[in-house]
Amino acid sequence: MSELLFQASHLCKRYGDATVVRDLSFGIARGECLGVIGPNGAGKTTTIRMCLGLTVPDEGTIDALGLSMPRDALAIKGQLGVVSQFDTLDPDFSCAENLLVYGRYFGMRDAQIRERIPRLLEFAALSHKANAKPGELSGGMRRRLSLARALVNDPQLLLLDEPTTGLDPQARHLMWERLQVLLQQGKSILLTTHFMDEAERLCSRLLVLDHGSKIAEGRPRDLIAQYLEPDVVEAYGNGALTLAQSPLKSLAARVEVSGETVFFYTQDARQLLAALGGHSKLRTLHRPANLEDLFLKLTGRQIREEG
Repeated sequence: MSELLFQASHLCKRYGDATVVRDLSFGIARGECLGVIGPNGAGKTTTIRMCLGLTVPDEGTIDALGLSMPRDALAIKGQLGVVSQFDTLDPDFSCAENLLVYGRYFGMRDAQIRERIPRLLEFAALSHKANAKPGELSGGMRRRLSLARALVNDPQLLLLDEPTTGLDPQARHLMWERLQVLLQQGKSILLTTHFMDEAERLCSRLLVLDHGSKIAEGRPRDLIAQYLEPDVVEAYGNGALTLAQSPLKSLAARVEVSGETVFFYTQDARQLLAALGGHSKLRTLHRPANLEDLFLKLTGRQIREEG
């Protein structure tokens, strides 16, 4: 791996008797996007808070940009860009004013910030909204403004907490395009997301968390190859659920049921597809294994409540 910009080593965090992060280590190289995925309660938010210096780990160390957290927390924060899960834009200020005021928090001179504002608004595709207030913007526009605001101090490392939650597909794709541009510029990104297509599109490496522990780490396609069979056949419709215990089960390496759908995981789907063709009331989908399959295999299909 190339030079590490950020290194977390053996992080632990406990609240009372509950250990929410357990012996967690990871690094982020320059120009890399590291994705953190996991179900609710996996420890993602606490990990992000420790990376930001908002929560002090009970054990472990964080080194970033040649500095150490929490000792150098203010200096580190001055070189980070943060887009939180929830909108923190000031509703009383225009888009340009939001950028100006935020830049002042980093001790930047007004003239320096004003010089950057047109480029930041252009990057966010918001040049025509410079004088509009956040309440006049769509959800996608507000998220892009939050990203532009996070870039006002020209950070080397961006921490993005579910940056596209609540956006429609068009807005998500535009956000992805902007993040790809930042990676091409050499920025590093730590990204948490619940969207597996987002993780596969943006992340050069993934960290899978569950119950506060790292359960897998690696490149998305490498993880899929390591943990999953290459072919997936989904069967649904009348009589689909009975297939899970039928002789067809022997044609797959693994069979799972979720709702009204049966998932067959196999090394070669041809024989299975031919057999399923005799069930006229069934609908089938043949596809390659993906990150969602990986996520469900490693963390389970049960719903995790927020909290």
